[in-house]
Amino acid sequence: MSYFLGIEICMNKLGLNLCQHKYALDILAKARFLDCKAVAIPMVPSHTLKHDDGTLLPDASSYRHLVERLLCLTATRPNIAYVVHQLSQIVDALTDKHLIAAHRVLRYIKGAPGQALISWRSKKQPKISISSSEAEYRALAAATCEVKWISYLLKDYHVEMKKSAVLFCDNKSIFAIDKIHVFHERTKHIEIDCHLVRENVSQGLIKLLFILSSGQVADGFTKSLPTTMF
Repeated sequence: MSYFLGIEICMNKLGLNLCQHKYALDILAKARFLDCKAVAIPMVPSHTLKHDDGTLLPDASSYRHLVERLLCLTATRPNIAYVVHQLSQIVDALTDKHLIAAHRVLRYIKGAPGQALISWRSKKQPKISISSSEAEYRALAAATCEVKWISYLLKDYHVEMKKSAVLFCDNKSIFAIDKIHVFHERTKHIEIDCHLVRENVSQGLIKLLFILSSGQVADGFTKSLPTTMF
């Protein structure tokens, strides 16, 4: 097998390589953007797409088709996941500014049509948090559950985790919640299921480390960043 559902498969001495180079070029060709000028980032920094922004266009079918193809491309291009997610939320009320934003993604893809496959997942939290610290803590709790599941899976294959799994966080208050009991008393509003983070840190399954925003790779998947940060 060499091509399946838009993904190219290539086996060599280094392993199995998966990419969507041909699929990306097909998208550019159908949109007539093969000769466009490339850009360094897929979205204007700090820009948010709004439903009522710009002039409504009479036909949105081509836009919807383009967004559908871009959604498939995010399988190997998570660096466009954020902007494509934004574009997919406004397919019911297309304006000229939305189309410009979609065309910018094409210009970004023109600069680097082929990328390797990596795994990325992001979803909205089901419960509303009353503080950013609580939101971060819930995210860590979800990540901890994933680590526990992976550890159980490795056990089934008789693979022992000899070191703690490292979880990075750019919110210093999380470390206060995790280590300082006095601070912990002030966070009773956070449901008890979130405190499994503390339990698994003490058991050695996970290790929390602080990371500066400049090194926080996940920011590229959750917001529009300037060129240097992106």
